[in-house]
Amino acid sequence: MAAPRQVIPGRFLFVTRRCALRQFFLRPDDATNQTVLYCFALAAQRTNIGIVLPSVLSNHHHTTLWDPDGRYPEFTEHFHKLTARAMNALRRRHESFWASEPCSVVELADRAAVMDKLVYAATNAVKDGLVERVRHWPGVNGLADLLADREIVVRRPRHFFDPDGEMPETVTLRFVIPEALGDPAEFRAELRERVAAVEEAFAKQRAHSGARVIGRRGVLAQRWRGRACSHTRRGGLRPLVASRDKWVRLEAIRRNLAFVAEYRETRKRWLAGADVVFPYGTYWLGRFTPVPVAPGPAQPAGPFVSPAASPVAVGPPAVGN
Repeated sequence: MAAPRQVIPGRFLFVTRRCALRQFFLRPDDATNQTVLYCFALAAQRTNIGIVLPSVLSNHHHTTLWDPDGRYPEFTEHFHKLTARAMNALRRRHESFWASEPCSVVELADRAAVMDKLVYAATNAVKDGLVERVRHWPGVNGLADLLADREIVVRRPRHFFDPDGEMPETVTLRFVIPEALGDPAEFRAELRERVAAVEEAFAKQRAHSGARVIGRRGVLAQRWRGRACSHTRRGGLRPLVASRDKWVRLEAIRRNLAFVAEYRETRKRWLAGADVVFPYGTYWLGRFTPVPVAPGPAQPAGPFVSPAASPVAVGPPAVGN
């Protein structure tokens, strides 16, 4: 059984999921891009999730989310199920679409972590030697639309959805920069500058080594039945929190550990027949069973970890006399 996770409104999250056997089921083409964007827009609208930036490569996706209502489990469930069914119909296959391991969901504990993950996801195809510039990637990458504050209108794909069904004929999708990230214009300028710096750094590496990118045409020419042949590590750590600040990261980890300990003790007493109240942030039992869950604070903290809001104070070691 997976460890319980505290689901709290207002957090920024970085979601990653791979295709089964690392195959290129998401290899870019017009139908794939349309299907993925349509599923993103539907899932976001149904769960009131703000998508900051999606980056979809041939065998995995990275998506940065803002979760104002604490509903990201519904979003990931709906998006991954709908995408798997629609893409399997497109590829005319019936087996598992996604890898059996659960999707990775990392809490972004401060603004710097959000920016780092946006740059990482946006430039993923550049760092993997697929294209020279982000704009050359032929698949779904929300960078240009995020920087331009541009709304996307996506038509319902014909290959899967019933034209007479309940699914809307068109859906709109706009990538968001929530207030917690600061002035939108400044945020976009910083993101643009950092992405350009990554592009230039890898261009210099290629010039020095003589390496070449696969290129847009090469990516489009790949067979969707193909798969990545690079080595991937298995059995390593699966981080739940991201931050360059050691103390912010430790505080978030200790807060999560405190929640898990309280949840497990409460569940043990509940199974023994005691009247209990589950800790704030209990998701599955709170949604699917009538168990009581403690309410959140009257004045919720912002989306990032706050020392005052944490039950465990963490900080640099004190210096003695």
